[in-house]
Amino acid sequence: MSDLTAPGLATVEEIGPLGMIALRGDLASPQMAAAVHAAVGLPVPARRRIETEGERSAGWMSPDELLLVLPHEGVAGALAAVQAALAGQHHLAADVSDMRAVFRIRGPEAREVLAKIAPADLAPPAFGPGELRRTRAAQVACAFWMSGADEFTLIAFRSVGRYVADLLEVSARPGGEVGVFA
Repeated sequence: MSDLTAPGLATVEEIGPLGMIALRGDLASPQMAAAVHAAVGLPVPARRRIETEGERSAGWMSPDELLLVLPHEGVAGALAAVQAALAGQHHLAADVSDMRAVFRIRGPEAREVLAKIAPADLAPPAFGPGELRRTRAAQVACAFWMSGADEFTLIAFRSVGRYVADLLEVSARPGGEVGVFA
């Protein structure tokens, strides 16, 4: 983990490694529910939601895709559990841990930092704990969710990780605040 910012609106750090599994299939099937529970001990999340308990999460990414997040060392076992639960069912389960850069944005102005770069409604009534957004951070695809009080986790492709790190560092500097969340 490395701290990317000087004191400012929020502290931004790159975190990892985190285990991540992209899981595609029929999200409404009982087999999928069993697979998600076997892998991370959580239910299938509703649309645009993330279920989290401790270090494990299941996030809705699209009508047929979930992102399972867990400790890196647990990925192989979770993949085996998914394969067993979905045997004979049409699905795709892939370890995408190394494909993603993961950032944590912390502080009372964390919403401001994200609002500067993401075209998503981040007002507290529209975006709170348990919400997940797939959107953009400036010009690149990302997803983020609240991972604690005044804390967000953002994921992006590793190939643009340095760009996202720089973008977050600049966005965390004082000045140019959106000013609607104070």
